[in-house]
Amino acid sequence: MYRIVSRLLIYGDMPEDTILMELADIVRQMDEGSQNKEELTTRVYTQIRHLLQVATDYGFDRNLWHNYLTFLLITSENPFSITCEKVGANEGSVNDFAKGDFRAFQELFAYDFSRVEEVLGVDCFRRISNYQAIGKKERMYNKNVSEKVQALSVKLEQAKDENDFFDCVTGFYRDYGVGMFGLNKAFRITSGSLGRVVFHPINNMDMVMLKDLVGYEIQKKKLIDNTKAFVQGKKANNVLLFGDSGTGKSTSIKAIVNEFYPQGLRMIEIYKHQFKDLSAVIAQIKNRNYKFIIYMDDLSFEEFEVEYKFLKAVIEGGVETRPDNILIYATSNRRHLIKENWSDRDDMEHGGGIHRSDTMEEKLSLVNRFGVTISFSKPSQKEYFHIVKELADRVGITIEEKELFAEANKWELSHGGISGRTAQQFINYLLGQM
Repeated sequence: MYRIVSRLLIYGDMPEDTILMELADIVRQMDEGSQNKEELTTRVYTQIRHLLQVATDYGFDRNLWHNYLTFLLITSENPFSITCEKVGANEGSVNDFAKGDFRAFQELFAYDFSRVEEVLGVDCFRRISNYQAIGKKERMYNKNVSEKVQALSVKLEQAKDENDFFDCVTGFYRDYGVGMFGLNKAFRITSGSLGRVVFHPINNMDMVMLKDLVGYEIQKKKLIDNTKAFVQGKKANNVLLFGDSGTGKSTSIKAIVNEFYPQGLRMIEIYKHQFKDLSAVIAQIKNRNYKFIIYMDDLSFEEFEVEYKFLKAVIEGGVETRPDNILIYATSNRRHLIKENWSDRDDMEHGGGIHRSDTMEEKLSLVNRFGVTISFSKPSQKEYFHIVKELADRVGITIEEKELFAEANKWELSHGGISGRTAQQFINYLLGQM
């Protein structure tokens, strides 16, 4: 195995502690006799545990070794795979290098572990060649990843040669992309080293769709029209959804991502304290073949908070133009985002300023950089009852309408008032009592 791995060129830059590299080193040490049997057996079991952990995280079954190798291929971000993501596989010398790597991967797919099992007295490799996952896959957070990996794994098992293997892998890169952006819808970030950020997939994102949001048809249409233009490569605007709490602002954005994910839309959630990392985020995603929504939930600023200045520069006004594959979608309970005071209008009298209302203009300049602003207001009682009835019908609650509305009215009086969120919480309560 170590001889096969040593031939990898494009895909050879893997950390030494990966399962593949560790297993290759175990086989090498077994051949050289440089480590005793007990130590090698312990190392084998450690890698099998790691492989089982990957299988559990992503719901792999059948041949876990093949699934793992496939997972490596579709998460390896290198110049070849990223180029294939953008423009597909083109003619060129790099294809010869890639096919050499794929020939090696085919050998790894067919690798016979029987000698390792015989020498070390283990049988774990044959057990993972026909593994049966435990649990219901429909409840998995990573179901989307699992299905893609296993479907490609089957194709690669059946590939006749490196040319067929090449077509399968590059076709996957073209259709879905490569790395975490190809496999996941949404991400959050943490600060990394050397001014970079680290992206972390959000695997348990709410699967809500726009049709699940009752009412607000005008608001949904504005959001859909802008997003549709964006994913189609047309001009589109940054969006601010503002209004009363519990009216569906955040839900609408989650639903938009779910609706347009098949067309290459991805979402990156950023919190206010991370605005200083916005430039680093944009630098790392601007050349990828996806459309990114940078999502800021519950956005607002107090007078003493200056993070909004980072946001203003990124949205519009910095030296570097915002890339065409990035938009900012934000939600807020405040129309103008930054807390305003009457004194803002009287800079000369209260702040010693030279010009009147400069503070007010400074605060309004942020919201004015959102090309589309969508208002979400609290529903009337009639609209609230309509939402309750619609949600109850969807989940099969058959309480008589008059009684349902009476109970819904009692609920909202003691649970935050009329809103779509209150209606959903009331339905959740009824379901819990059934």
